[in-house]
Amino acid sequence: MVQRPLTLIQDDLVDYEQAMERMAALVEERQNDARADTLWLLSHPSVFTIGKRTLQSHLPAPSAGIPVVPTGRGGQLTYHGPGQLVGYLIVKLRDGEGVVDYIREVELRLVEALEKLGVAAERRDTPPGSELLTGVWTRDTGGKIVSIGMRASRAVTSHGFALNVDGDLTPWDLAVACGMPDVRMTSVANELGRGSMEEARRAVAEAFDAS
Repeated sequence: MVQRPLTLIQDDLVDYEQAMERMAALVEERQNDARADTLWLLSHPSVFTIGKRTLQSHLPAPSAGIPVVPTGRGGQLTYHGPGQLVGYLIVKLRDGEGVVDYIREVELRLVEALEKLGVAAERRDTPPGSELLTGVWTRDTGGKIVSIGMRASRAVTSHGFALNVDGDLTPWDLAVACGMPDVRMTSVANELGRGSMEEARRAVAEAFDAS
């Protein structure tokens, strides 16, 4: 993969809508060359976020008690919550590079990070006519461990990925994740019997050459 060092920002738990406001400001700064390519690592309180193509039937029941927030990224429904490492990528695409090209790179970097944590992982190609298999999957058990949804505006990316580290996985069962009714979500802790957010942050930052 090409070298693409990133500036690292780290926070703990940040409200999703507040994070969207800050991300928009970071994107504008990058579009104006007022900041370097940036990786922002954080987590969110429990929230479902939905893309423009999310079906009504894929939403959780109101009785679930977890907010559902529309978002401008690509992809479909995903869940964020404590114990999940979210990474927002504010990166200026190179000449001739599209957002899908960069997503492939993101997948591979996260495979590398997971292997450092002891989880064998892989990205998948989408068969024709199937729901997009964007993200990262465990190689041995076939669970989805990373969700990815991104977009680009004026050649700068926004949104990013969510890596399940050691959080509660049961909210995923309240809705249809990623537009795939049969998907099984997993986490580092679920795969290894243990999971450390500190180790995950370090492995992801190293994989993205972020400091």
